[in-house]
Amino acid sequence: MRSLSLSLTFLLLFTSTTWSQDLDGAQQRKLLRTGQLVLEEIQNSPDHKIPGNLISKAKAIIVFPTMVKAGFFVGARYGKGFASARAQETGEWGAPAFLYTAGGSIGFQFGAEAVDLILLVMTQRGLEGLLSEKFTLGGDIAVAAGPVGRHAEASADVFMQGEIYSYSRSKGIFGGVSVKGTIITTDVDANLAFYGKPLTAEAILLSNQAGEIPESGKQFIRIFNHLAPVKKGR
Repeated sequence: MRSLSLSLTFLLLFTSTTWSQDLDGAQQRKLLRTGQLVLEEIQNSPDHKIPGNLISKAKAIIVFPTMVKAGFFVGARYGKGFASARAQETGEWGAPAFLYTAGGSIGFQFGAEAVDLILLVMTQRGLEGLLSEKFTLGGDIAVAAGPVGRHAEASADVFMQGEIYSYSRSKGIFGGVSVKGTIITTDVDANLAFYGKPLTAEAILLSNQAGEIPESGKQFIRIFNHLAPVKKGR
């Protein structure tokens, strides 16, 4: 119990000192660039890429670059990221909505692990769940590990019926990452810094209330449309 309290205290201190100091959108621009690089590196690796016929059908994509897991006896995960949803008419990616995530995992762990996490939201129910006030991965909507690699295209077409698929790339001393129990929430402060108004993820992704998209947001859309294009004839 003491270990849990220490981990949660560390998490609160970290978030309060590093997440609330951005007022001009600089951190959000950096986050978008980092997320673009993560997806580009994954999609340029034949043995680890996300199948194109799966990502082309995704209704939304969520990227948490460098999500951190730290702790001694009780691990804590935290990170900042963003989501983008496809336009129903064109299939192109839309303006990014900024999110943050936090969650605990019970286990005997030591050190810290940095993980790039990508989530593909495949269904409308999954997208609506994501846009709830607090969305818990693996709660009402299951999260499954997605297929990867050059030989996964066929299985992705025939067998993949899940609502959300997860992909992670570990940079630290641990292999793999469990996302079950992780809570995803709108980062209203980040959206305020980037768009100039305190928008929810729902307002950005479904209601198109972002208004004028900053140039870095437009560049993000162009790059993601190139890296994860819509399947023709969808």
